Amino acid sequence: MLSRQENRLNRIIKMLRLSNPTTVNNLATVMDVSHMTIRRDLELLKERKLVDIFHGGVILKNNPKKTEINLYSLSIANKLMNCQKKHIAVKATSYIESGDKIILDTGSTIEYFARSLPDYIPLTITCFTLNCLLHVSKLKEADIIFPGGYFHKNTLMFESKEGIELIKNNPSKTAFMSASGISLDAGVSCSNKYELETKKEMIKSSDKKILLVDSSKFDRVRSTLFASITDFDIIISDEEIPDEYKKYCKNNAIELILV
Repeated sequence: MLSRQENRLNRIIKMLRLSNPTTVNNLATVMDVSHMTIRRDLELLKERKLVDIFHGGVILKNNPKKTEINLYSLSIANKLMNCQKKHIAVKATSYIESGDKIILDTGSTIEYFARSLPDYIPLTITCFTLNCLLHVSKLKEADIIFPGGYFHKNTLMFESKEGIELIKNNPSKTAFMSASGISLDAGVSCSNKYELETKKEMIKSSDKKILLVDSSKFDRVRSTLFASITDFDIIISDEEIPDEYKKYCKNNAIELILV
């Protein structure tokens, strides 16, 4: 007969096969045990090389479903939550002033933002995705900084150490950023590990950080954590976000804009 702990371990693996990755809080709630108990279980699974643990969560290793679950495709993302993304993007343009230096992240919502930028305001725009470059290059009053590098087809992002240095040496007033997941337990995450260093440098090199993210990303954890929720000054989303995030933003002096 399996011990109580072994039964929990089996249940954790089964849960991860259905929802990978997940949070410590979610596991503790579903299994009705303490966070400390879950953490001990996860450490044992990590020793057995079945999972990887990150701050606030866990991801199943060598899972045949993992690639399918975490694979990001811009072409697919462009077909989801379109109406909400467009409203979010338009609202975000109200945080731009003449002469601003801004930097644009990856993602479909950021592409909508690039499309929505006015062409009569002088701006300096740093971007590192092909889709955003195609739109901002049409702006008559914009100066463009485009770090090159290795091209990632699923996000249309160019990534390199030299590009990160270029972002560092050209600080922006405002970073307009995206995410694939937001969790009160784990933080803010994306689906591609290669985005990590670029996103972290965006946060470091910008005076103001604005997160553009639709409500489908809340209560989700993706494979690569890159920020805490409190790293952002403003979050722009739609009305369907969970109430606990509204309370969290209020308690942490984060300006939450819902459109």
